[in-house]
Amino acid sequence: MTHPPADRWRNAIRNLKPGLLALTLGLGTAGGALFSFFHLPLAWMIGSMVFCTAAAMGGLPVQVPGGLRSAMIMILGIMLGSAFNPDIVGRLGDWVLSLTGLALYILTGGALGILFLRRVARYDPITSFFTATPGGLNEMVIVGGAMGGDDRTISVAHSARVMLVVMVVPVWFQFFEGYSPAARGPLGPGLTEVPPVDLALLASCAVGALLGKWLRLPAYMLVGPMLLSAAIHLAGLTAGKPPGVLVAAAQIVVGAALGSRFSGVRLSRIAHTLAIASGLTLMLLAVTMVFSVALHWLTGIPLPALVLAFAPGGLAEMSLVALALGVDAAFVSTHHIVRIVLIVSLVPLVFRVYRHMADRRIPKNPE
Repeated sequence: MTHPPADRWRNAIRNLKPGLLALTLGLGTAGGALFSFFHLPLAWMIGSMVFCTAAAMGGLPVQVPGGLRSAMIMILGIMLGSAFNPDIVGRLGDWVLSLTGLALYILTGGALGILFLRRVARYDPITSFFTATPGGLNEMVIVGGAMGGDDRTISVAHSARVMLVVMVVPVWFQFFEGYSPAARGPLGPGLTEVPPVDLALLASCAVGALLGKWLRLPAYMLVGPMLLSAAIHLAGLTAGKPPGVLVAAAQIVVGAALGSRFSGVRLSRIAHTLAIASGLTLMLLAVTMVFSVALHWLTGIPLPALVLAFAPGGLAEMSLVALALGVDAAFVSTHHIVRIVLIVSLVPLVFRVYRHMADRRIPKNPE
């Protein structure tokens, strides 16, 4: 039975435990502050994620309510939209080849992932298919479970993939690409430094979440505000960006939400799934590098932008990484949105073909 939005919000408030939320955000803030002190990459999100993941694995019932994460995701969407400027319109034609390559990347990464999960992890065909798909965490868990797959395994594996990518990619940039977190400066302007008019324009972009839901956009809580923010920035109405304190808060909540996904899962299962997800993630990152290098050679698009655009992480998480590393966030977020659209729209068709082929390989019992 589907509950109306008002009922879902009431249930969320009723089930919310303020003490656990305070514990979760306290752990996330402490982790972010520690990572920031040591100038580690994407400090507030990764620090929060590491501390909350450790707490979840230790048996603490950490939690982040969906409404809070959605609010912070909207702030992130507004921030991503501020990366668009009038100059970007002339560059859209340069993205055609990389966007085309994205579809081939999804098919290649997914096929290799299925092969890995079937031969190495010994997952069943349905669980393998929806676990190997490089994106669409929520959609893959829902559809995979409905199709007969192990939805808990799919959920934990996808969560682990996003977590590992978020941890590996920024560290790689810091130690092998010369990225310096300290050189990036503050996350955004001070709270009192944003003119009231700009602040009002930015806040109005939250309406984009409602429009995105009405239009049935993928990840509408992020994409809707991002599109409205991009529109007002492309129109030259403002060049303002969300205050840095809100950006840090968004990173803490997103990181804590990632870590909280492991709450209530047995440690033995987490350890086994993490081992499998690590192998799958390393393989997908290898495919990412192959496609990124090839497209860099073909198009001249900077390699860091291509790596982040193709990396098998979440839309929100990879967009935050792009912003933190000073990479073209508009390019990265656009490619991840297209990736989600392609996966959500093509997976049902591809799955029917895949299941038909898998069924043909199963020998029939003689009568």
